[in-house]
Amino acid sequence: MLNSIEIRNFAPIHQLNWQKLGKINLVIGANSTGKTFLLKALYSSMRTIEEYKRGNDQRSTSDILADKLYWTFQPDKIGDLVTKGAESPLFLQLQFDGKTFSYSFGKDTTKSITTLENNIPSPRESNSIFLPAKEVLSIYNIILKSREQDKVFGFDDTYLDLARALRQQTQKGKNYAQFSQSRKSLEDILGGKVEYDEISGYWQFKKGKQKFPIGVTAEGIKKIAILDTLLGNRYLDQNSIVFIDEPESALHPQAISQLLDIIEILAEGGIQFFLASHSYFVIKKLYLIAQQKEMSIPIISAETWHSDDLRNGMIDNPIIDESIRLYKEEVDLV
Repeated sequence: MLNSIEIRNFAPIHQLNWQKLGKINLVIGANSTGKTFLLKALYSSMRTIEEYKRGNDQRSTSDILADKLYWTFQPDKIGDLVTKGAESPLFLQLQFDGKTFSYSFGKDTTKSITTLENNIPSPRESNSIFLPAKEVLSIYNIILKSREQDKVFGFDDTYLDLARALRQQTQKGKNYAQFSQSRKSLEDILGGKVEYDEISGYWQFKKGKQKFPIGVTAEGIKKIAILDTLLGNRYLDQNSIVFIDEPESALHPQAISQLLDIIEILAEGGIQFFLASHSYFVIKKLYLIAQQKEMSIPIISAETWHSDDLRNGMIDNPIIDESIRLYKEEVDLV
């Protein structure tokens, strides 16, 4: 589990020091403040750790990281990820189960990262995954073709890794009780199942005896189905880390609440979550979970990179301020 994060001069993130991370961690803020960027930075590091010495991969940690940063952020050169005008190099350090992973490079760096420390035991068997705000099932084949065949920019590594994870055959292993409970709840929200049709080569939504093309299926259904699929094929296990960008995207408030209840169950089962959101519903629901379960849910605001814990109460931020303003405006009308 990630225990702490320290970042300096990483594009929009000038300085961040986030300690005492929990099973569920929330990043909030307005658009273009760096929420998604932070999740991608963390994801790139975790996937580097996971790909190192896995299978027949003979690349060094430095080579994997440089490749991951390049294809995740898609800059002209990775040195462009250093904050514009910064006098010091980019720096990132993670504490993972008490072990350190860190790296640093300057603005002139092209492909080789020479300053890197990795004390995390390898190979790591568990997988991290990034779930973008946009669902991928309807563009699944396009993602794989553009990256695996055409090898062009467009879909970054978060999309490619997710498409490949969805393609994975069901692995043998223990069917954890929390996973079974969560999948049942996910299917209740969906009202059916999403399955990959090997003959047509496309995903379909199955409801009873009827099957519908994934292209005409609601966005929210497709998004929830992705999490269900990754639990079903056992790509995720009890030590996985899941990064979700805008979990509220395309979901109505009741479904948001239900999804976060499922995330809480999975977190209790071992999976660590990092969520990026600008939704009042997400913040309020996680606040209620923290209070009801007496659970630590660290929260950080992208505007200032100030951190707190929802177990201590609601954090001051523009999202809450706007909800209060609207409430007062409504009261004035009465």
